[in-house]
Amino acid sequence: MDKFKIEQMTLASLDEVMTIEALAYGQHHWSRDSFVAEINNQISNYSCATNKENRIVGYLGLWKIIDEAHITNLAVHPDFRRKGVAKLLLFDALEQCYKEKIKYLTLEVRVSNEGAINLYESFGFKSLGVRKKYYQNNNEDALIMWSENIFSENYKKRFNKIKEDIEGLILK
Repeated sequence: MDKFKIEQMTLASLDEVMTIEALAYGQHHWSRDSFVAEINNQISNYSCATNKENRIVGYLGLWKIIDEAHITNLAVHPDFRRKGVAKLLLFDALEQCYKEKIKYLTLEVRVSNEGAINLYESFGFKSLGVRKKYYQNNNEDALIMWSENIFSENYKKRFNKIKEDIEGLILK
């Protein structure tokens, strides 16, 4: 089983991040300048998952606004998909939210991205609306997904179960 650790994204991370970004999103991906702006943005937090060779295999971006967090992007290198990387990145985002007293998380996801939707649903996110023609490259709709209050007893149980599930993925 592969193991991974989570680190802060830095400017030095961007070559590897841009490779994953292009593989994940094709020609309609974020620019390097967009990532530089996000790394320097006071309300954002960008994390990378690295493997034992210290190679970046995935990343997640988060905006923190008062008691809400917005997941801006989540991508995993195709060679490392279905190995728990996205789950670990999302779990780390939740841990950040707990530390900073952020109650809710939200995101948009392509209606066709069943793998991502299933991941978010496993974390208790629910679709609460649709943004019509949200994605500019093909006018695909986006589901708007929200978590419940992560400080609720119900959600804390889910969080603790996920924590048990990912324990074997963490590189120490």
